[in-house]
Amino acid sequence: MTIQVPEAAKRIIEQLNTNGFEAYVVGGCVRDSLLGRTPEDWDITTSAKPEQVKGIFKRTVDTGIQHGTVTVLIDHEGYEVTTYRVDGEYEDGRHPKSVEFTGSLLEDLKRRDFTINAMAYSDREGLVDAFDGVKDLEGRTIRCVGNAVDRFTEDALRILRAIRFSAQLGFDLEEETRAAIAVIAPNMAKVSKERIQVELTKLLLSDNPGKLKCVYENGIGPYISDHFEHAGRRLLEAEKLAWLPLKKHLRWSGFLRLEEPQDAVRILKELKLDNETIHQTKTLVSLWKTEIPADKAAIRQVMSGLSPELFQDLLCFQKVFCPETYKAQLNMVEQYSGEILSAGDCIRLKDMAVTGRELMDAGMKPGPEMGAVLDHLFQLVLTQPECNNREYLMKSAEHLLKEQA
Repeated sequence: MTIQVPEAAKRIIEQLNTNGFEAYVVGGCVRDSLLGRTPEDWDITTSAKPEQVKGIFKRTVDTGIQHGTVTVLIDHEGYEVTTYRVDGEYEDGRHPKSVEFTGSLLEDLKRRDFTINAMAYSDREGLVDAFDGVKDLEGRTIRCVGNAVDRFTEDALRILRAIRFSAQLGFDLEEETRAAIAVIAPNMAKVSKERIQVELTKLLLSDNPGKLKCVYENGIGPYISDHFEHAGRRLLEAEKLAWLPLKKHLRWSGFLRLEEPQDAVRILKELKLDNETIHQTKTLVSLWKTEIPADKAAIRQVMSGLSPELFQDLLCFQKVFCPETYKAQLNMVEQYSGEILSAGDCIRLKDMAVTGRELMDAGMKPGPEMGAVLDHLFQLVLTQPECNNREYLMKSAEHLLKEQA
């Protein structure tokens, strides 16, 4: 079984071998290569200790040296090279209290989470598969290395990683692994919300986001947060999440669409999502159930309150989740919105033919009155785009000022 290892990674392995050390690519890159997927990273494991790795290569960075990891820089790319290690006792359900380096590849592979991630490869030695990872790849199975309860007790985040890999790869959880998840689920309370969010986001952005149901079916929800658990009780038509484009805010919005906007925001804040995603999700959760009339003035009004991208996301969202009775109308809305953009109609205040500066130059004082005039003019051009010319709007502004006087 041959894997096409990148030339730079090959050179690192060969140099380590030349200096008397074992070295292999390991983990996800081996798994993905065997599945015919393109690996994101090529990690290397070696019998050389960190200081020995640093002595062999000219350009290195101490990225995780306390855990045995040195990044070797070759051709402007970084490759993590980690010494074979045995983890000490896990005291916090996430991190080993200590790390001990070992000369045994088998001992290093034994500490890893799942069989499909516990394989190593080098051109010299071929594939090292001590835990039947290939068999589980062929059987499309997520199985812990060794005792599942022990693996999840060591690091509770592995519980979510198991479900996330299941979603990304379309694999099933092996029975002992699934049973252990339910037993160790309370330990999820020890895991940082940021790490939980990363796994949930990867799950939602997978080809099988509906597997989010597994988080709830295995009793994990309450240990993420009470609000997150409550949202899971309303998780309907989870399979439809896969119909949404691969955008973080769309997939989170799909999951949280039945929550009140403020509750969706609270869940996302608890999980430490970024502010942009929170804002976009709140907007979609607020608007998606509101039918947009098939009327250009009404469509311009909706478009004026959203970025062009978020308006398109709203239409896409409604296509997936709104009732069939709205679909014909929605198609008209999509057609009209395209015509609005093609015509160059004013749908942003900044695109109006008159600005606040011009009103001030004409003698209007800045303040609430001028703001009200600008808003009136903007509403006018949203309804009647042909009115968006400077002469007409300046006359309208003068007329409004006379009425106010």
